[in-house]
Amino acid sequence: KLKLGTGTRRRRKRRAPCDRAMGRFETGDRDTTREPCPDRIIEDLGGAFGMGAVGGFLWHFGRGARNSPQGDRLQGALYSARSRAPILGGNFAVWGGTFSCFDCSLQYIRRQDDHWNAIASGFLTGGVLAARGGWKAASRNAVIGGVLLAIIEGVATLLMRSASETPREMHMREKQMKENGGWPNWLKSPMGTPQPAVE
Repeated sequence: KLKLGTGTRRRRKRRAPCDRAMGRFETGDRDTTREPCPDRIIEDLGGAFGMGAVGGFLWHFGRGARNSPQGDRLQGALYSARSRAPILGGNFAVWGGTFSCFDCSLQYIRRQDDHWNAIASGFLTGGVLAARGGWKAASRNAVIGGVLLAIIEGVATLLMRSASETPREMHMREKQMKENGGWPNWLKSPMGTPQPAVE
C-alpha cells in the first residue's frame, strides 16, 4: 500500500529463513556431529540403504554360493547377491527414513533432542511398518523396536561418557604430566626417570 503524502511504500516484515528452520535443540549425551533436521532424514535414508545393500550382498553371496551346484557356485552367488541385495537395502532405507521422520517430528514437538526421541521413534517405526499384520504384530514389533533403540542409545551413551574426560580427570592428567617433566605416564625414559619436555 502507498502512504498518502509521503510517496513511501509500506513493506511487510518477512521472517528470516533461519527463524523458520528447526535449528538445533538440547542434545544431552547424543551425537552432536549429525546433520540437523530435516537433512538428517536424507542422510539416514542413504546410510541405511548403503548398509543394507552391502550387508545383503555379502549375506546373499554366501547363501548363493552354498546353495548352488558344484561348478556354478560363483555365478549362482553373484546372481543371488545382485537380485536380493537391493531389496534388503530398500527395506533398510524404509526403516531408516521412517525412523528419522519420527525422530525429527518428536524433536520439533518437544523442542529437545535427547535419547527419548530415538526410543519413541523406534517404537513408532516398528509399529507403523508392521501395521498391515494387525494390532498384535504392530504392538509386538513396536516393543521390539523400542527395546532395540533403548539398548543402542544406552551403549552409545556409555561409549561417549567413557571417551570424554571430566574436569577432575583432566586436572589429574595435567598434574601427572608436570610431575613427569611434561611426559605422560605411558611415555617415560627406559631407565624409569622422566625426561624433560623438548621445546
